[in-house]
Amino acid sequence: MSHRTSRMARASATLAIPVLALSLAACSQDPNSIAAQAKSGNRQGYISGDGTVEAIPVAQRNKPVVLSGKTLDDQSWSVAAQAGKVVVLNVWASWCPPCEKEAPELKDAAEKVAAASKPVVFMGINTRDNPDSGRATAKRQGIPYPSLDDQDGRMILALQGKAPTPPVTLVLDPTGRIAARVVGEVTSSTLTGLVDDVLAEK
Repeated sequence: MSHRTSRMARASATLAIPVLALSLAACSQDPNSIAAQAKSGNRQGYISGDGTVEAIPVAQRNKPVVLSGKTLDDQSWSVAAQAGKVVVLNVWASWCPPCEKEAPELKDAAEKVAAASKPVVFMGINTRDNPDSGRATAKRQGIPYPSLDDQDGRMILALQGKAPTPPVTLVLDPTGRIAARVVGEVTSSTLTGLVDDVLAEK
């Protein structure tokens, strides 16, 4: 290698080091990176959905959801018992920051639907959580509907792969089939709109 080529190689390497350092610094400073979330200590070491809305045409819906269990208040509940009504299922946990953020929206949607006397049932699924934490969180948030106790996460398996990580909100049609879902935080207007769309189906 000539002296000129050697000098050029050293110069390139010298330039590359600051660029790499800047790149690494940018990654570590990104508050949305998994590393930053894990270091924050708020249990955000997972990727939450971005609020994507999926509406499933009637002809493309899967078989009815088979889901039953006990609520955090030790009451029996099942999707099958809600036949003829639209069911809203919200998968959440007390350790999930986006779930905390969307709680007022869910509360608002549930109260509006109830006030309009629509044939709609809201049910939460408190997954991979301590029941005491779940009860305390729901009470603090003023959530007006119960939640199923899903400590081991098995109930999620009944949701046909549609609930990868909380929060996820599903809207089931009157036959129990998944008609729509929101992956990530949901808003009251989005949810009530999805519910109305399903109610309007013939």
